[in-house]
Amino acid sequence: MPTRLQPLKLDPKLVAIGLGGGLLSGLLGVGGGVIMVPLLVLWAAYSQRDAHAVSLGAIIPISIAGIATYGVAGEVRYGTAIGLAAGAIVGARIGAGWLARIDERLLKVVFGTFLLGVAVLLGVRG
Repeated sequence: MPTRLQPLKLDPKLVAIGLGGGLLSGLLGVGGGVIMVPLLVLWAAYSQRDAHAVSLGAIIPISIAGIATYGVAGEVRYGTAIGLAAGAIVGARIGAGWLARIDERLLKVVFGTFLLGVAVLLGVRG
């Protein structure tokens, strides 16, 4: 017997995390990994692995919105973007494969170390 579809209920925490991630993605070019993953883990109680996977799923619509906005302004360098995308597609496939196999604790350490390293580099080169 068919069941009725339930109305979609958006979790306000996820909407807030998405808003922050999208805002900072458009403004600073970061959002998925740097903003959404930590907030999904610390505020929305996602596991580290699930937070990474959800963030990866959010990248496409975030990118489309950013491309549309910057594209209208004539600011997208499509040749450069295609070169980056070619490498990123291969890298994302390899990284997602590792994500599925890496120990959760090690993933947290690697991710935290990455964030600290980026912060230090930005501070030193700022």
